[in-house]
Amino acid sequence: MPTIAPLELDGFVVRAGFLKDCASFATGEGEVLFSAAGEHRCRPHKAGLLAAEISRDGSGLITSGDDGCIHVTSPDGSSALVAERPRKWIDLIAAGPSGAVAFASGRTAWIRFGDGREKEFAHERAVGGLAFAPKGMRLAVSRYDGANLWWANTDGAPVELSWKGAHLGTSFSPDGKYLVTAMQENALHGWRLSDTQDMRMTGYPAKVKSFSWSLKGRYLATSGANAAILWPFFGKTGPMGQTPLQLGTRGDALVTAVACHPKEEVVAIGYQDGMIMMSRFTDNAEVLLRRPGKGPVSSMDWDADGTRLVFGTETAEAGIVSLQD
Repeated sequence: MPTIAPLELDGFVVRAGFLKDCASFATGEGEVLFSAAGEHRCRPHKAGLLAAEISRDGSGLITSGDDGCIHVTSPDGSSALVAERPRKWIDLIAAGPSGAVAFASGRTAWIRFGDGREKEFAHERAVGGLAFAPKGMRLAVSRYDGANLWWANTDGAPVELSWKGAHLGTSFSPDGKYLVTAMQENALHGWRLSDTQDMRMTGYPAKVKSFSWSLKGRYLATSGANAAILWPFFGKTGPMGQTPLQLGTRGDALVTAVACHPKEEVVAIGYQDGMIMMSRFTDNAEVLLRRPGKGPVSSMDWDADGTRLVFGTETAEAGIVSLQD
């Protein structure tokens, strides 16, 4: 039976994840908690915290806030300021290779390289999302009417991907062949990067705010419906012409967060009432990981072995689910 170690936090959980073996949590009130053999709590920002991502090497938690600062905080609670834009709200960040960090405010995105250099990328419309490619220093910036693909180490013009509408959160497939964005409307849009072929993924009753790639990138799991919707990305045409899997269907609650298992074709599904379920792709077999709580699940992530799952909710509930005693 799964067991839960609950944790007390002070607000909306922006990000729950693992820095190697250390569980980490960041809240909108500005609190950062690390839980391993013991606990470390700190507040790297002067006010609220807007975004948080785990560094590529798992050594630190990158956070940004309404103080215009980007910090990297280690599990021992020590924090370093890596970039600052006074009087700007930095609500979008992405972790890149070799210690690089991308961040954005308004119509401008920046990359801060591991050696401290910075590079600016200006856009005609407001930036909606950021993502680094799995390999290389390539940055995707989603915006109104599409996305731009920048090579950070060159001065050339970006590749422009076009599709009408506001594009927000963005993600590369693990093999780097596809780029997918969550749109302001209740839909996803994607491009096959070899030929910029468009892919539409529609039919959601709510906005897609969480997505997670499965093992080897075979499926993209998404929130926004009363089941986890998993789009198939194997084959030459990606999800086009294929029916998505629907896992963990409930008639009384929408899915608000998803996290694919790192080693098995299994997905953790968080719902708007706080329940968390685990479901297997092949037969939709389900295991209840957490009963309903006080509010929607806002963030989840697995450790590298897939034996522990961290979660946080919009109502300051958080914990570590262990699948092994």
